Amino acid sequence: MQKRGIVVLGISADDVASHEKFADKYSLSFPLLSDTNTTVSQLYGVYGEKNMYGKTYMGINRETFLVDKEGVVRKIWHKVKPDDHATKVLAAIDELHL
Repeated sequence: MQKRGIVVLGISADDVASHEKFADKYSLSFPLLSDTNTTVSQLYGVYGEKNMYGKTYMGINRETFLVDKEGVVRKIWHKVKPDDHATKVLAAIDELHL
């Protein structure tokens, strides 16, 4: 990704210590940003009501935003599953000529 000038960032409401453990466990090659007060998550519209096993709670939905060099959101993936997701993002980058 770096060879293509692509910057990858992950963000969640977990704290920095939690991100460090997660990144180490999965050998991530990109930074994870901590949004413990959900300010950024709310701005991107990914923080909201969720439902699991009939229980409602507030949380962050797993989504991917493809943002170009000018800061324009070019594509959004909702309810992202990690398997093969990077391939889909790279295909979109190629398709959009970014």
